[in-house]
Amino acid sequence: MKSVGINGYGTIGKRVADAVSAQDDMKIVGVTKRSPDYEARTAVEKGYDLYISAPERESSFEEAGIKVTGTADELFEKLDIVVDCTPEGIGAKNKEGTYEKLGLKAIFQGGEKHDQIGLSFNSFSNYKDAIGKDYARVVSCNTTGLCRTLNPINDLCGIKKVRAVMVRRGADPSQVKKGPINAIVPNPPTVPSHHGPDVQTVMYDLNITTMALLVPTTLMHQHNLMVELESSVSVDDIKEKLNETPRVLLLKAKEGLGSTAEFMEYAKELGRSRNDLFEIGVWEESLNIVDGELYYMQAIHQESDVVPENVDAIRAMLEIEDDPSKSIEKTNKSMGIL
Repeated sequence: MKSVGINGYGTIGKRVADAVSAQDDMKIVGVTKRSPDYEARTAVEKGYDLYISAPERESSFEEAGIKVTGTADELFEKLDIVVDCTPEGIGAKNKEGTYEKLGLKAIFQGGEKHDQIGLSFNSFSNYKDAIGKDYARVVSCNTTGLCRTLNPINDLCGIKKVRAVMVRRGADPSQVKKGPINAIVPNPPTVPSHHGPDVQTVMYDLNITTMALLVPTTLMHQHNLMVELESSVSVDDIKEKLNETPRVLLLKAKEGLGSTAEFMEYAKELGRSRNDLFEIGVWEESLNIVDGELYYMQAIHQESDVVPENVDAIRAMLEIEDDPSKSIEKTNKSMGIL
């Protein structure tokens, strides 16, 4: 059992902690928090040892009645690897200021810059490149969603070029201070957006151009893809390939799954913790091929789709499993991924 710690028990960190706890070849030694909030209390109630990343705040945890096991530095000494889920930009500082000095392997999230970490990771695109590595960055939720469907299509018939328009949620459900509330915001207003270059950090030779918008919703992202294919295939061929691809679901609008809201309602029916949807949903009715160009629409749950990728990254970097398909299968089974 490999020892894993979570630095930053927030939106992604708490989900990764639960995912690691579901595995039989790794365990959570502890998680960190800066503030004595409800997430810190919940972590202790769930049985996770809680370490504080700001030792000077220990008294505030005591006043809140939240048990603290020690400091983050004490946690790091007990680990084989840490999954850094701190806010954007903090992870890279932790790498240089802490992990490198300790000789501690670390996984970072998509908010960090590729160049600062040195290797980006996606289970389906470049798992083997991460085997034995000290540091890796799991690409963002949007990039993960693009890779999940573009990889099997590329394997099936090759891809000449991808153009994608991302309709991004304005904020996560709990982010009450964010927006927009009544606007559609080009984000960024330039083309391409950062998502295409991010895909290229794991799908190295893919010709892709992306643009993105922010809209007033909190549930999910939605992608619109136009993919020029190398060889001729039918829509049925694409459906069959996506159907057999792990972590991808074909959605039927005619069955009541015609929107992101209805897809999230489906997660509730599945009984998922936090209503998580680790799978990428592709609307079956949107699949169409015109003059060698494939069109489709998909939905991405930004709070959870990268979680199984973090588990696979742990296996690769700690050399627990060198076969990506075996790690993906093991992760999926333990997490109940369809």
